Amino acid sequence: QVQLVESGGGLVQPGGSLRLSCVAAGSHVSIYALGWYRQAPGEQRELVATITVGGGTTYADSVKGRFTISRDNAKHTVVLQMNSLEPGDTAVYYCHAGHPYSDRINYWGQGTQVTVSS
Repeated sequence: QVQLVESGGGLVQPGGSLRLSCVAAGSHVSIYALGWYRQAPGEQRELVATITVGGGTTYADSVKGRFTISRDNAKHTVVLQMNSLEPGDTAVYYCHAGHPYSDRINYWGQGTQVTVSS
């Protein structure tokens, strides 16, 4: 079992920045790929960014150049730095842990709201 706890959401104006953090705890958490997904009202949950234990990253096209994902393996944390935020980034953001050898083993945080509005 892996537990994920997010923090850092909130309300920001267009063009602003927010930093989301997620702390992972549990069995063998250090081997998991960590990442962020988001879900806007009426939409499906979508990938935002992921990072492997070795530091390999994947980003959604819509956030490339604006968002940066990083992780601290010693502290079992993953951070999403979001810059140049747009109203279209408004969603609930979920921290995710994925087992490196099984697509069926996934864990989710409780979600944190990000609202971009003037």
